[in-house]
Amino acid sequence: MAVQSDGEYFARLVDALEPWLDQVVIIGGWAHRLYRLHPLAQPLDYEPMGTFDTDIAVPLDLPATGEQIRARLLERDFREELMGDTQPPAAHYRVQSGDNSFYAEFLAPLVGSAVKRGGRRTVTARVSGVLVQKLRHLELLLQNPWNVMIAPAAGYPTPDVRRILVPNAAAFLVQKILIHEKRDRDRRAKDILYIHDTIETFGGNLAAIREQWQTNVQPALHAKAVRVVERAAEEYFREVNDTIREAARIATGRSLTPEMVRELCAFGWQQIFA
Repeated sequence: MAVQSDGEYFARLVDALEPWLDQVVIIGGWAHRLYRLHPLAQPLDYEPMGTFDTDIAVPLDLPATGEQIRARLLERDFREELMGDTQPPAAHYRVQSGDNSFYAEFLAPLVGSAVKRGGRRTVTARVSGVLVQKLRHLELLLQNPWNVMIAPAAGYPTPDVRRILVPNAAAFLVQKILIHEKRDRDRRAKDILYIHDTIETFGGNLAAIREQWQTNVQPALHAKAVRVVERAAEEYFREVNDTIREAARIATGRSLTPEMVRELCAFGWQQIFA
């Protein structure tokens, strides 16, 4: 996708979400991209990794209003694509015209068991009309989010400046590690590159990310999860492996070796989480 096109689609999505921008959090690849606009970020000489989908974290208890997210999406040329065999089904919300590879997906925290009595899976729900998938550790991304500002001057043709929420960087990094073993090979490599690039984006302010970890993220975690995070540098970044090699390979447009990925991730992780 051209940057101009996906910026336009993202602006349209933000317009649909405008009544809830202080409650929903942009996560995943778009959060990684939007971090470049945060005051703690430093300029980088390469483009952020692209993504076709926009992941949006919503609280399951999103307060009801006079409007619904689903209705506003449909009014703005998004269509609902149902997927899977769960009840209710999962869904993508895809633009109907132009470059329809752009779509939004809504996610919410999974609390408790994913399987209820009788074997019924409860990994989906409906919130403000939209179908959401429930995932482990997603609650971290909804807690103490950061603000970023988008505007036409930054490539997002919104009517005026819009304040949107993204996860604080410590929560973003921690969640990537906590779900790492559940991801397939390709997504693991992509997540390692997200970790590398996020650490590099905030490389001049790692002390501030460490403060976020100590103040807001660590206290919300179970002791077992804290140990996973603290041991991640030794577990995943001690030596070059196939996942790190693949992360370096997909970092197009820059000269990034597997050892460079490993070294920066190991150093940054120690600075923030040791």
